[in-house]
Amino acid sequence: MRRLKGIISYDGTHFSGYQVQPGERTVQAELERVLAIMHKGEKIKVTASGRTDARVHATGQTVHFDTSLAIPIEKYGKALNVQLPRDIRVLSIEEVAHDFHARYNVTGKRYRYIWSCEPIQSPFRRHYTVETNGVKPNVNAMQQAAKAIIGTHDFSCFCAANTSVKDKVRTVTALQFEWHGEELHMVIEGNGFLYNMVRIIAGTLWEVGIGRRTINNVALVIASKDRNQAGKTAPPHGLYLEKVFYS
Repeated sequence: MRRLKGIISYDGTHFSGYQVQPGERTVQAELERVLAIMHKGEKIKVTASGRTDARVHATGQTVHFDTSLAIPIEKYGKALNVQLPRDIRVLSIEEVAHDFHARYNVTGKRYRYIWSCEPIQSPFRRHYTVETNGVKPNVNAMQQAAKAIIGTHDFSCFCAANTSVKDKVRTVTALQFEWHGEELHMVIEGNGFLYNMVRIIAGTLWEVGIGRRTINNVALVIASKDRNQAGKTAPPHGLYLEKVFYS
């Protein structure tokens, strides 16, 4: 048996998230369906660095699985892509040590959140950016407020209330905003993220940008550890898992 590590990209528009769910179309289910075909009906479990929600995209999700097939490593990705649906692509495949684990060995992740600030959003971007109806926020204020988020904190305020995770301490190592034409991108890196954490941060900083929340309020929200003090959870289709880091 060989353990293979794959970098995959997917358009989350028509998926109910990454993780297998009964009766739902998911990324994991599609990957495992194709691997079962390749392995003559044998079930092959695919483990990812973490789950993504319905309509959330990935440009650099990491997975691992074990295989008994003797397909040359340079041809394995092509063998998968030939049978996978077009909204999932395997970008690379490599053989790794048997103790490599796509989830437990993660040292950090990078996410990207995108708003479309053009007066009329292109219909071709409607599934991939969040429309603001032409509103352009004060990005300088958003960047100033983001300083309170960088560092190690209890991020209970930026975690969905229905999570079962007890330890909500995480470290955000970078958070910056970039203009790409009429699109505003928020790029955030950290050692780990709680359920809906990036989307709640995006929603909170957006409120700073449009004047509904002060720059100094963000630090108070973090100190409160109260989800009700933070902003709304931003829509899922603006979010991308961009890169997963390993030591």
